[in-house]
Amino acid sequence: MHIEPGVVDGAKMVLAYGTAAAAGGYSLKLVAEDLKSHSILSFGLRSILAVAAIFVFFEVLPHFAVGVSEVHFILGTTILLLLGTGPAAVGLAGGLLVQGLFFSPTDLPMYFVNVTTLLFPLFAIHALAGRVIPAQRAYVDCSYGDVLKLSFAYQGGVVAWVAFWAIYGQGFGAENLSAVASFGSAYLLVVLVEPVADLAILAAAKLLRNSGQSGLFTQRLYNPA
Repeated sequence: MHIEPGVVDGAKMVLAYGTAAAAGGYSLKLVAEDLKSHSILSFGLRSILAVAAIFVFFEVLPHFAVGVSEVHFILGTTILLLLGTGPAAVGLAGGLLVQGLFFSPTDLPMYFVNVTTLLFPLFAIHALAGRVIPAQRAYVDCSYGDVLKLSFAYQGGVVAWVAFWAIYGQGFGAENLSAVASFGSAYLLVVLVEPVADLAILAAAKLLRNSGQSGLFTQRLYNPA
């Protein structure tokens, strides 16, 4: 969902700096919460895995430009359920930065816009997961309905932020609104496909429950809250 350079620019970028700083601050809170129940080594390994996964999702998986942004299979819900919200936040911010620094430097001016767009929906599904997934249910035992709610919320949040930035930066002109609508429509495919991918990956993770590799995942993946 890389918002195209120039959609927001000039003095209007000040808002993006502020929202990205707020997202960074809340991410630190989530990291602190993660470290209460996981070792520093576990957190570090999961964060590295998250950065690598997000980079692959952005750079390797199919993606295409539509309207004001690009459509990506971000799999934010998958990363949260497997690795935890703190590492997921690190992964989204870090993967986006690695891609910008080494593969798409033209995207760097929009980094703060894009990282805001990715992180705030993550925070939303972090809160939502506590409501829709019963405390006695491990993440590997989530139903299609569970992950559909989370995926829909995450992708809907991404679309909402993209729409906000496009209108904030370029106004309510017919051409701009049409580009926003095109992007939102294209993301319907992602909303339908990602829950299936989430469940497939969770099913694979379930096979590793007794493999001794559980330290690579968040404790909540295999255990009740």
